[in-house]
Amino acid sequence: MMSYLYLMVNLGAISVPFIYSFHPKLKFNRKWKSFWLANLITITPFIAWDVWFTDMGIWGFNPAYLSGLYLFNLPIEEVLFFICIPYACVFTWHCFSVLKWKEKYSNNLNFISYFLFALSIVIALIFNQQLYTFYTALSLALLLGFLLFRKTKWLGSFYLIYLVLLIPFTIVNGILTGTGIENEIVWYNNDHNFSIRYLTIPIEDIFYGMVLILLNVSIFEYFKPKLKNS
Repeated sequence: MMSYLYLMVNLGAISVPFIYSFHPKLKFNRKWKSFWLANLITITPFIAWDVWFTDMGIWGFNPAYLSGLYLFNLPIEEVLFFICIPYACVFTWHCFSVLKWKEKYSNNLNFISYFLFALSIVIALIFNQQLYTFYTALSLALLLGFLLFRKTKWLGSFYLIYLVLLIPFTIVNGILTGTGIENEIVWYNNDHNFSIRYLTIPIEDIFYGMVLILLNVSIFEYFKPKLKNS
């Protein structure tokens, strides 16, 4: 069973959001076309990034926790990660949108965007030799810069919802990086990161996750009014 642990983590993350996608008050299934377009666009650069870093030995995977199936030289579980986790997170974003969080908090927390944008640029400049740190900070700076340029109104709400998402994020990434199990499922080369962890999770993962989810949400929000009930 341990050889299917990564797969079970993915399925566990998506199972409840998928079931509740059909809830009559949520109706996330009616937004599937917008989500799948957003996810397809997002997954492409992330898979390329993943393949590149895996080939360079910046991170890798413990075969003891894998099914043995590979796609693009990545474990199939790693590819599914970029589908299951964004699905669960965009579903959560949609739920909070139904509760009007997007409108309620959008105008109060936009200063966080400018802070994170500036911080990401500084980190990318200083830690340009730690490749995971550098590319995560650079990606976040570019994404935030674009969204600020577009005067995106819902960014303030995203940060609050992302704080909520950090709870399941900690559970999932904790398991993947070795919390509560004998060895890690995903290992990291500490020469290419801060070497700072909470539990067993590299601190960069918080911001890597933010880029992954924010990009999915941004494209989802772009397509949603164009594909009504889709």
